[in-house]
Amino acid sequence: MTDVERPIRILLVEDSRSTLQTFLKRVERIRGCESVPYTDPAELFADFPGVEFDIAIIDYMLPNHNGLEVIERLSSSPEHADKLFVIITAASERELHLSALEAGAIDFLRKPVDLVEFTARIRNMIRLRKAQIAMAEREALLRQEVDKATAELREREEEIIQRLTLAAGYRDDDTARHTKRVALYSGVIARRMGLPEEFCRDLELAAPMHDIGKVGIREAVLEKPGQLDTEEVVEMRRHTVIGAEIFQGAKSALMRMAKEVAEFHHERYDGSGYPAGLSGTDIPLSARIVAIADTFDALTTERPYKTAWPIDEAAAYIGSRAASQFDPDCVDAFTEASPEIFSICRDHVDFDGRE
Repeated sequence: MTDVERPIRILLVEDSRSTLQTFLKRVERIRGCESVPYTDPAELFADFPGVEFDIAIIDYMLPNHNGLEVIERLSSSPEHADKLFVIITAASERELHLSALEAGAIDFLRKPVDLVEFTARIRNMIRLRKAQIAMAEREALLRQEVDKATAELREREEEIIQRLTLAAGYRDDDTARHTKRVALYSGVIARRMGLPEEFCRDLELAAPMHDIGKVGIREAVLEKPGQLDTEEVVEMRRHTVIGAEIFQGAKSALMRMAKEVAEFHHERYDGSGYPAGLSGTDIPLSARIVAIADTFDALTTERPYKTAWPIDEAAAYIGSRAASQFDPDCVDAFTEASPEIFSICRDHVDFDGRE
């Protein structure tokens, strides 16, 4: 049974037992609804918030509490905020009616209650409530469809990133291992900084894209065993621009982060980096984190033109470059997370990113 097909529950709060019995008999005649009766607000509050109802018809004059207080108490619960409330009162003062509307009532019944009018009002309320329920069910179904489509889109985006990472790793085993470690280091630093998990996960996926632009750099430059000359340095630095162009116009947050990382991971906190000479927090946070992860991995990895640094010396270098090369907050997080980072460095030396 869907929510819209179930009986509509009518909460009746009336301290006069004879009047309450009269209301109950009237409700029983209406098909598709059931009564939830109370004579004392204290008993209702004792059962609250487990009382389930769709429409509440509440007398204004009640023992120890008035009807407005009952409405305010019931509607304060998220489970009951959208329910329909009706006040029964002998008073006709405009101020009381305004107060009732402010408390959440949508209709009034005057005492003595005309039973024909009572029945008609309930029928109208039932139709309104059923329309609300049907609309809520349609909205829930629409949200499910949107969530499903969003999840499918996210899966495709992650697959694209993972395949690009795989493609970059096919250049050589070292590249595959490097991109994996940089991703892991970046995630550790981001989480130590207390960043949202969604950001951390995106960063782990985007971080391997930091050198994707090297697909456009000549192998003679990439694999040169010695120092690069001036022209070769200029060409090598173009990998940041090429990487940005690969993700240019990206719409999703993940793809935009991949562009940030590819384009700005060689910027320096003091503004002396490339390609744009950004400084401080003008550099995207994702790129500031990856800059540390990339540098640490480069230092601790053997390259054609250098030997690998000891882990503790590489970590000391990162610490010494706070506020000049690197964001000091990111450096602090790196230092605090160093045991985990060192463990990754040791455990993933032989990781093959092409598995």
